[in-house]
Order: sequence, then structure tokens, then C-alpha cells
Amino acid sequence: MSGSTNNPPLASVDSKAAEPELSSPPTITDQEIGEFREQDRVLPIANIARIMKNSVPMTSKISKEAKEAVQECISEFISFITSEAAEKCHDEKRKTIGGEDVLYAMMLLGLEQYVEPLKIHLAKMRAPSAANGIDAEPQEDEQGDTSMS
Repeated sequence: MSGSTNNPPLASVDSKAAEPELSSPPTITDQEIGEFREQDRVLPIANIARIMKNSVPMTSKISKEAKEAVQECISEFISFITSEAAEKCHDEKRKTIGGEDVLYAMMLLGLEQYVEPLKIHLAKMRAPSAANGIDAEPQEDEQGDTSMS
């Protein structure tokens, strides 16, 4: 076995310079960029599958195609509502989208049937912080059970 290999060097050394010259990083393909962006754009399929499974009888099965279709729909739904809420904030010269902005966007988009349940949920989320003037922190009672206060 000889001492030389056919592998190219990772860095070339310039005889005039004291430090090695590093080779350029590998280029990223358009396909790799597309895959990266897809991950950022959609919710994890496992989370969607769990929600879907909880919505159907235990004996039902859900195909991969159905899960992917719902994944795409959810991503579009979130983007659609968020863009309307963001437009409202922009018009009012605000940077932060709040719960009311989302409710307004849903009304504007014809999703009135979801607004009332979401108002109730929003009020429940805010109740502990409104009562104490701070965010709710979990606390243990005498039995060691954790509750929000």
C-alpha cells in the first residue's frame, strides 16, 4: 500500500502565505432550497395526523395523501388569515398582530362561524393574566397538582 491517496486536498497552501487557503463550500441545489423552504412553510405532518386521527372513529384510517392535502390546506389557511390581519396592522401603523386582528380577518374572509368560539378561547387565555396583572404561572397545590393561576 502506498503512502499517497487520490483524494483531493481540503485546503491548498499558498507558498507565500502562512495560512492555508480553504476551498469553497459545496453549492446548494435549487431542489435543496425548495425542500428547506417547504419545511418552513408547512406544519409537521405528524401533528396534523394526530389531530386528524382524533377527529375520526378509531377504526378509520387516513392515507398519506389525505394528510398531505390537509397539511397544504392548513398552511394556506394560516397564510391567508395572517396576511389579512397583517394588512390591518399595517393600515393602523402597528407591527404586532394580535388576537383581535385575527378575529377581524376571519370575519372579513367570511369565517364568522369560527369567530365567537375563538373570542371565548381568547378571553379564557387572557383571564389569568388580566386578574393578576401578569402572565399565568403554574402553581402546585397541597396535593402536588399543578394548576394555572
